[in-house]
Amino acid sequence: MKRDKDVKVSEKEIEIQKTYMEQIRGLNALQNKKFVVNTFGCQMSESDSEKIAGMLVEMGYSQTEEVDQADVIVFNTCCVREHAEEKILSRLGQLKAYKQNNRDLIIAFGGCMAQQLHVVEKIKKSYRHVDIIFGTHNIHRFPELIYCALSSNKMITEVLDIDGVVPEGLPVSRKDGLKAWVNIMYGCNNFCTYCIVPYVRGRERSREPQDIVREIQLLASQGCYKEITLLGQNVNSYGLDRKDGRAFPELLREVNKIDGLERIRFMTSHPKDFSDDLIKAISECEKVGEHVHLPFQSGSTRILKEMNRKYTKEQYLELAEKIRNAVPGVSFTSDIIVGFPGETEEDFEDTLDVVRKVRFDLVYTFIYSKRTGTPAAEMQEQIDDKTKKDRFDRLLETVYSIVQENNEAMIGKVEEVLVESVSKNNDEMMTGRTRTNKIVNFAGDKSLIGKLVDVRIQSQHMWYLAGEIVAN
Repeated sequence: MKRDKDVKVSEKEIEIQKTYMEQIRGLNALQNKKFVVNTFGCQMSESDSEKIAGMLVEMGYSQTEEVDQADVIVFNTCCVREHAEEKILSRLGQLKAYKQNNRDLIIAFGGCMAQQLHVVEKIKKSYRHVDIIFGTHNIHRFPELIYCALSSNKMITEVLDIDGVVPEGLPVSRKDGLKAWVNIMYGCNNFCTYCIVPYVRGRERSREPQDIVREIQLLASQGCYKEITLLGQNVNSYGLDRKDGRAFPELLREVNKIDGLERIRFMTSHPKDFSDDLIKAISECEKVGEHVHLPFQSGSTRILKEMNRKYTKEQYLELAEKIRNAVPGVSFTSDIIVGFPGETEEDFEDTLDVVRKVRFDLVYTFIYSKRTGTPAAEMQEQIDDKTKKDRFDRLLETVYSIVQENNEAMIGKVEEVLVESVSKNNDEMMTGRTRTNKIVNFAGDKSLIGKLVDVRIQSQHMWYLAGEIVAN
């Protein structure tokens, strides 16, 4: 691996990559070349994949969903959970047959898994049909890597061991024409003991505020993008690495001024960085939805200390109450880990207590999984699978009952819904989301897509609400 210092991708480097795009586009002229990008992981991975897809489109490829029709197959990976890694490698192994049938096929393996040395060595040894291995810090160099793969029969490996880069000016092929993800920062400085992210994504580095505002203004000017989500591994620590001191609340206020936007969301937040000024900004900015994703991971202060989360159970509950008082009707979602090393039954009961008190509308639940290279993987008192599964099931039971109660309380209320698409299960039904990020299905037609409509909630179905449009 090559080590370098933290850098911002220069305009010269982007121009070099554009040259490679032009050369490959010339090779692809009139050949109807196609690509597939398989994405695993969080919204940051999805955002990276949109950039990879954008560069491939600029190279003259068109996107397809059929793997057997693809000339380029990209795996953009995640390494948060062990089971996910095993699944990804299994699917990667299945591509060997496609390579045997099409010797010109380019297979690229990138993302967080590729930032781990033991994974790279495993790919080199056992997955020789892979053509390109690239990490999270050199996505901007993807056109050059494709060009090298087309020009060589050797496996191309470029995984940079750096604190990270801030890429600007990359083409983006967005999946959704109504909502858009916008990265405002990269990396993480928190080093939670269970988490591999700081090791594979690098240290925190914030984009220039003017670059962020310019990107969102361009999206809003197109007329179709009505909602943007500001993304970061720890989004509310935006700007803390910058000398000018411009922080996330100020950025939120600037984005709120942009004409053409209907809604603004952000994720993911860390409780330790959720300032009073941020709470005030959320309450003041009319375009910011009343939804906060606030991971707490464990309700036990003792376990939180072992996790290096830097807050206590009491501080988390106090923060949630402060947000609820300032932002009426706010919806909370969260992440919870079950079975962290040393977790006792009393610790787990503290987690259930937080769930009952905050009353989340959605919780992403995870059974603790060892991640090679993290401190937690070396801790004593690893919890056995049976205990973890039992606690996981009890957590889900508690969460589901609260979600149902929250939904039932909404029946009869009128909610503002941003219409997103036709329902996947019924062509006569439309689907959208409330300001609190709840899914709502209702009768309507395609002309409503992209519009804000008032919907009276009539019934709840755990993961979505159903209603009817209220005539204006």
